[in-house]
Amino acid sequence: MATRTEKVEATALSAPDVELRLRPNAFVTVVALFAMVVGIFSVLGGVGGAVYTYQQAAVENITTPADAPIAETPVRGPFTMWAQSDIITQHQLDRTEGLRYAEMPRMIPMMDEAGAPMMDEAGEPMMMENTARLSWIDATSLTTVLGVGILAYAFSAFALVMGLTLLGIGLVLYRFRRTTVSLH
Repeated sequence: MATRTEKVEATALSAPDVELRLRPNAFVTVVALFAMVVGIFSVLGGVGGAVYTYQQAAVENITTPADAPIAETPVRGPFTMWAQSDIITQHQLDRTEGLRYAEMPRMIPMMDEAGAPMMDEAGEPMMMENTARLSWIDATSLTTVLGVGILAYAFSAFALVMGLTLLGIGLVLYRFRRTTVSLH
C-alpha cells in the first residue's frame, strides 16, 4: 500500500487588526487625581518650609566667625547652620578644656586673688556654681536650634522630592487611565 502525499501550498492567513478601547477606569482616575493633589501640596509645603526656615535664620542676623568651617558667611542655609553649630561646640570645648557638661562638677571651690581656695569659718572650702559648666547650657541650646534648622531644611527637601514624585506618578496614571489595546 502506498501513501500518497499531496503538496498543499500554504497561504498566509491573517487575522484582522483589532483595537479595543476601554472606558476610563474611575478608580485609577481618582487615585491619579489624589496623587497629583497631594503632590502639589507637598511641593508647596516643601518650598514653604525652606522659605520660612531661611527667613527665620535671616532675622537672627548671625555670621559665622573667621575660624568656622564656612568662615564669615551669613547663617541662612543648612551648611552655614552646620558650620555655626560646629564652631560653637569647638569654642565651648576650648573654654572648658575639652570637658563636656556631664564631665564637669556642678560646684567648684571659690578662689581668692592669689588662686588659693577660700575657706569659711569652719575651715571648709567655700563652694560656688561652676560657670564653665553652666555655659554648656547656652552652647547646647544654640547648637540644638541650629540642628532643628538643618532638620527643617532636610524635611523640606524630602517633601519637595516626594511631592514631585507623587505629581509625576499622578500625571502618568491620569494619562494612562484610558487604556487602548491593539491586537495584531
